[in-house]
Amino acid sequence: MFAATAVQSLNIHAAWWHWALLGGWFLFLILFDILVVHRKDHVPTLKTAVQQSAVWIALGVALGLVVFAAYGHEAGSQYFSGYLIEKSLSVDNVFAWSVILGYFKVPKEYQHRVLFWGIFGALIMRTVFVFAGISLINHFEPILLVFGILLCFSGYKLLKTREEDEFDPSKSKLFKTIKKVIPVSHGLDGHKLFTAENGKRVATMLFMALLVIEITDVIFAVDSVPAILAISRDPFIVLASNAAAILGLRALYFVFEFIKDKFWMLNKALGVLLFFIGVKMFITPEKIFGHAWLYVHISTGISLIIIGLMLAVGIVGSLLYPQATNPTPAK
Repeated sequence: MFAATAVQSLNIHAAWWHWALLGGWFLFLILFDILVVHRKDHVPTLKTAVQQSAVWIALGVALGLVVFAAYGHEAGSQYFSGYLIEKSLSVDNVFAWSVILGYFKVPKEYQHRVLFWGIFGALIMRTVFVFAGISLINHFEPILLVFGILLCFSGYKLLKTREEDEFDPSKSKLFKTIKKVIPVSHGLDGHKLFTAENGKRVATMLFMALLVIEITDVIFAVDSVPAILAISRDPFIVLASNAAAILGLRALYFVFEFIKDKFWMLNKALGVLLFFIGVKMFITPEKIFGHAWLYVHISTGISLIIIGLMLAVGIVGSLLYPQATNPTPAK
């Protein structure tokens, strides 16, 4: 169950043209999605959202199989572990998006457009976070303890979070400050992020929704990037699994819009998952400041099984034990 090899020992040293192929593949998917699949604004049905989400998941799995074939079993296992972690932790993003888009009253036919740019920005930020995180770990391994504690604390917060504690843009000091700096129109101009009003260039509510989504993604990245670095520290594997999981979030969002109330236990499962990954990261280092540390590494295969089981418990448990709803008081 426990291996004495450190997670960072795997470095596949992907050739430059492997990076070019990976970037080209993701760029193709992004352009195909916005220019072909969602060229016209429309409100997706549950059936369409499920089909599109299934396609994105199939593409993510297919890329994992390519990683298996090209780089071996350990690289493939790390990819799928990272993919599953990012996909599961992104459920929190999805719930936050629902609150944000609802707060700004973004019409459903424009929500995909807003989320498209949100995902695009998230990919850029995650790339920066991943390289910065790997560099930080390589030069200052004690940061693993900080990451581990941070993940455990995030897991604890998820376990104790109640519905009334969820993100509320109206209470965000940063959002209130931004509104003072950026001129904002309270109307819409199709799916445009900016429009002209009284001869001035102003941001629409779509832009404000996008801005808040990007800000919240930075907050969520503080959890998800350290979590995936607990599985792999090879930048090619981390970015491939991260991007593959993130690109399918728009379709997943529209699925969850229809069924989110049924999976009330999933957030609790994610809390336990973050706690597990935090402990895993905390016990991994061989030495801290030159002194022997715990140096216990849970193998990637075992991690993948544990992650899958936690998510399965959250999903199945939610279906077996539906959350009780408060009855509407009689008038």
